[in-house]
Amino acid sequence: MDDPVCPLDYRYGRKELKEIFGENKRLQYLLDVEAALARAHAKVGNIPKRAADEITKKASTKFVKIERIKEIETETKHDIMAVTRALAEQCNEDACKYVHLGATSYDIVDTANALQFAESTEQIKNSLRDLRNTLVELAKKHKKTVMVGRTHGQHTIPITFGLKMAAYAMEIDRHMERLYECKTRLFVGKLSGAVGTGAALGKNALKLQEEMLKELKLGVEDVSTQIVCRDRYNELIAVICNISTSMEKFATEIRNLQRDEIGEVAEAFEAKKQVGSSTMPHKRNPITCEQICGLARVVRGFIIPTYENSLQWHERDLCNSASERFIIPHSLILTDWIIYQMNVVFKNLQIYPEKMKKNLEISKGLPMSESLMTTLISKGMGRGEAHELMRKVSLKAVKQNKSLKEVFIEENKSLKLLKEKEIDFALKPENYLGATVEIIEKVIKKLER
Repeated sequence: MDDPVCPLDYRYGRKELKEIFGENKRLQYLLDVEAALARAHAKVGNIPKRAADEITKKASTKFVKIERIKEIETETKHDIMAVTRALAEQCNEDACKYVHLGATSYDIVDTANALQFAESTEQIKNSLRDLRNTLVELAKKHKKTVMVGRTHGQHTIPITFGLKMAAYAMEIDRHMERLYECKTRLFVGKLSGAVGTGAALGKNALKLQEEMLKELKLGVEDVSTQIVCRDRYNELIAVICNISTSMEKFATEIRNLQRDEIGEVAEAFEAKKQVGSSTMPHKRNPITCEQICGLARVVRGFIIPTYENSLQWHERDLCNSASERFIIPHSLILTDWIIYQMNVVFKNLQIYPEKMKKNLEISKGLPMSESLMTTLISKGMGRGEAHELMRKVSLKAVKQNKSLKEVFIEENKSLKLLKEKEIDFALKPENYLGATVEIIEKVIKKLER
């Protein structure tokens, strides 16, 4: 056997997903469709039931071998023709003549695709649920773990680590909704022949299609060409790319928070054996998060060829065929993998509340300027006046390298705006979290339903 080339074969992806898109399982999906086609023909009276039973029995990788299909394809230069001939070879004389009756290749291919979509997206949904549950637990545990919020890379006002996790959990929940919502548009097959008219299927064409797809628990393409309409595939890959973007977003946040100058969280590191660098012994790199970011970019890269595949000439051309052999398995396997890896990271994440507290102090109280401003407003000062006062106080504190409290107290001596205990209360991060805890508890209640 040749050495594997694709990293999916030896580095990335979970066994469960790779099996769905492997050669053996893919062949079985195609054979399942051929068997369902035969049974549908028997139901409407086109072929004897015994022939359908024979085709169903032999439509299995126990009988139809990949090696034989490849031999036939070498001669025919047509993959589905090779499958149908290999299946016919295994059937008895009464049944073999009914294999693939009235169908075109993409009646089989696109219907098999739908079966793969159903199974693979169910796995991805389960992976998302596991990640969501992990994030909910982190939100619950750290709903009062105070840290500085950051916008534009700068310190803002206090938040909690639990709030960040609650936001991520809800993002995952929306992705689960998106996968669910697209099921009826995605899990559809077709049996309508070469250009969608069903001409080769006879007078019972529509009934045949209905029966075949009912057997496979799939919806029916309303109006097809030679293929299922590719706007459906666009939607799936768009959802997958959206999910992969969230994974990169979460991983990027961890990478940033793990930076030495921040140090608020870190990926788990196996101290006994793990190596961070081949030359720098001290390194502890966020390698899993970096892998997630890199692979998410690969997934998103598939969105352009996916959309371009919708631009079929007339009732179809073959441009989608080769690229979809890459797009469909790679995007789904990699997305499931990075969700799984993201869950591993969050389950084992090292969190440093004391460093979060220390980082809040770096800005010498400046993140509490809004808190002081709102306190002043509550005492009767106009909003604009309070904002301008705190802006000047903040700039003066930075210029003089003093804390916000020091400079504000100097101003307060002459203006006599607040009492000392009011100033102290306003400067405590724990006292300026607004509805943070309530928001987190609402998320926990919603997602633990």
